Amino acid sequence: MRPTRTWVLVATAVVSLLVSWLVLRIVYSSLPPLPWTAAVAMVLLALAEAVSGRNLRARIRGGPGLKPIAPLAAVRMAALAKASSHAAAVIGGLAAGALVYLTSSLSKSVPRSDAITAGGTLVAAVLLVLAALYLEHSCRVPSDDDEDADRQRAPR
Repeated sequence: MRPTRTWVLVATAVVSLLVSWLVLRIVYSSLPPLPWTAAVAMVLLALAEAVSGRNLRARIRGGPGLKPIAPLAAVRMAALAKASSHAAAVIGGLAAGALVYLTSSLSKSVPRSDAITAGGTLVAAVLLVLAALYLEHSCRVPSDDDEDADRQRAPR
């Protein structure tokens, strides 16, 4: 498995943005209000992935008093990080497309409410992408140079 490339996430988000904007131009009036629960769920997942990344990084680097992690568990965490970064890019693109579409009608109450929800979802998606990239980076085994630098920084 190769590391996630930022340009792939950006391209995914841009395509999702365009698709969302085009679809909303046609069907927005027949849709129910946007749910705010997606943003909350993504923020909670971002927190969980950030904490997992910190703990996983310490276990891989062999912190004092920490049990080493099984290689298969690290691979599973990397797969989770990769999947959630791609999913968050899609959801963020969809939310950005909705936000772009709704900016022209912020004077009405329903589009304004949907725009606020879309903005919150976009922020939550960006947080999830960042947390997922951190978790994926934390799954990497340090090179010998990294271990030497960590030993020099460690308190004696």
